[in-house]
Amino acid sequence: MVPLEQLHLNHVLQTVSALESVILRSFGPEGGQVLFTRDTGQVMLSRSGKRILTALHLDHPLARMVVRCVWKHSTITGDGSKTFVLLLASLLRIIHATASKETHMFQSHNSTKAAEAATARHLADKLLEFALTELDKFIVLNVLPHGFCVSLENFTAKTQHNLSFQTLLVSFFHTRLGYAYCDFFRNLFCELLSHWKVKDDQPSFSIQLLNNSFPALHTQVSGVPVSCSRLIEGQVIHRDFATPCPQVRKQPLKAAVFNGYLGIVHFSSWTERSVESIIATLQSFGVSVLLCALKQSSAVLAAATQAGMCLVECVSEEEISLFTYVHLDFHDCEERLKVKPCSLVICAPSEGQADQHACAFQDALRMLLTALEPMHKTQTALKKTIPSEECTSLHTDNISNEAACRVHLHQKCVIETGCVISAGGTFEFLLHHALHQYGHSCSVSVNTSAVSQLLAKALLSVPRQIYSHNLKHFLQAQTRVMALIPRQPNALSNMSLKLLDLGFESVSCKYQLVLAVLQCLTNLLRMNMLLRTHTILHTKSHNSLNAHSESSEDEDED
Repeated sequence: MVPLEQLHLNHVLQTVSALESVILRSFGPEGGQVLFTRDTGQVMLSRSGKRILTALHLDHPLARMVVRCVWKHSTITGDGSKTFVLLLASLLRIIHATASKETHMFQSHNSTKAAEAATARHLADKLLEFALTELDKFIVLNVLPHGFCVSLENFTAKTQHNLSFQTLLVSFFHTRLGYAYCDFFRNLFCELLSHWKVKDDQPSFSIQLLNNSFPALHTQVSGVPVSCSRLIEGQVIHRDFATPCPQVRKQPLKAAVFNGYLGIVHFSSWTERSVESIIATLQSFGVSVLLCALKQSSAVLAAATQAGMCLVECVSEEEISLFTYVHLDFHDCEERLKVKPCSLVICAPSEGQADQHACAFQDALRMLLTALEPMHKTQTALKKTIPSEECTSLHTDNISNEAACRVHLHQKCVIETGCVISAGGTFEFLLHHALHQYGHSCSVSVNTSAVSQLLAKALLSVPRQIYSHNLKHFLQAQTRVMALIPRQPNALSNMSLKLLDLGFESVSCKYQLVLAVLQCLTNLLRMNMLLRTHTILHTKSHNSLNAHSESSEDEDED
């Protein structure tokens, strides 16, 4: 008989809590590195939550499901993997406690555990519905006024970098690589963007290009100090020459690219004389380098060697795509010639550290892409954010004039991209306060009030963990953030210097993180039965997540 396992709410909580205990050691600005040893003896050192979680050998399907959700979210936004697990565990604890007290909501179930599960699913569904319809309103009204809009227009100027943009990068690299290298990689990152900046295009265009082409744009070198990392002119092809390389000439080199469909390999059935004719034709055009996606025949290698032509075999698709894009598509417009193609060389004492730095570099690109995406709100949705006299607002005095002023400010923040806010729990403190006040207002239903209070309580778990080493610091940070709320109209220009010292984090990334956690929570609580299959299929599925993540990371980050 096929073994069946009944899943209860406490099983889900225990599984997520186990994952939480793994990532807590590296969480926050004071978190440390996690050292892994692979079966092959290779050592991996990382602070990235995605790397840590995907390196685990997980047997329970629920754990693999959670890690898959974290991996998908982090692959898109580049950030928030550890906060994802922390917030998910906090929500499950609160829902478990609430469901244990309110089992009377579903009297039709035969057992107490079944009633608890039904209550938990009901709360999770209501949470997701509330977040999808109302959460953006609270962020626009209560979080954005305390933030900044970073700009990528002036960061390329060597004499005047954009301070907010650089602070955002320093904060990100600090959480990934620690204090030692955050400034160094910030400067290297800005230099890379300045070389690949396409004039008269949106800043996100250059970042998207770098993100898509990152496997072909970077080279990892181990056994060398990190300070040796640099940019080098041109593109590095990660293959050796199949034919002898001639002496470097002063004039520009001309190269021909052959992909899998038009490669010389298709002419292998022709006579040697025909191959020599093709090589001679290419040589007449001044071509001295051949980049081939496939392995070539011995006749082609011999003909290229005789003609003194360099030939590189098995060039990756990413490298060929980048090469052809830069040397063909960029000539469509004279303004694009301002781009200075270069490659990134990432050095580190060990292979694991070099891989960690490369992952942090690409995740920074993904984070910026997410940060530069505006929070999509239609004009109708914006009108709904105007406080009405029927609702209880955080500011009831002079509501007509102040509301009009605030909504105009929020419309501007929504239109502008790159909104960031001080790190250290500022986002969670502000959103917690807004949800808490909303839940106690007289204009909301009992169910909506309970859901908003539940989410507000869970959000505090993030700053609590950030300041877990000192409860006094947690209270001081909360008091400092709460003191800004009465000054909302002037918050954009009078932000506390103490909050600025904490660094920045993207509001858009935070918003997407909350939605992703609630979607994962809903999916987890909808399962009530586990079917275990002790077959070869089970053995393959045991390592499916690690294999998929490693292959994807090889494509995206190597």
